[in-house]
Amino acid sequence: MARFLAEAVVVLHFAVLAFLLAGGFLAWRWRWVLYPHLALAAWAVLSLAVPTVCPLTAWENHFRAAAGMPVLETGFIDHYIDGVWYPESASVAVQLVLGAVVVVSWIGLVAGARTSRRVSVQ
Repeated sequence: MARFLAEAVVVLHFAVLAFLLAGGFLAWRWRWVLYPHLALAAWAVLSLAVPTVCPLTAWENHFRAAAGMPVLETGFIDHYIDGVWYPESASVAVQLVLGAVVVVSWIGLVAGARTSRRVSVQ
């Protein structure tokens, strides 16, 4: 069961990262999504600025240890993404591009809100 839970946390972690990337765009349709997305974006910026352990990584390590599996010596992103999906040397560039995608989603959200206000006033 512990191995299953460790793997479930990995899936959840990937889902959280997908939401971090797409949440701003989802907020174009469902405005309430913006609030959890902003909280997650703040956590992401904090974790890049200050070395922190993500609670999901801590859970994964707990379940991995309980299953007799080796724990992650590095964080989730370092283990599953950096050097796997792109070269580690591109890490900063990838972070900047992904951050830009999030900012573009927020700009689109604000632009869409302004457009809908103008349409409803007319």
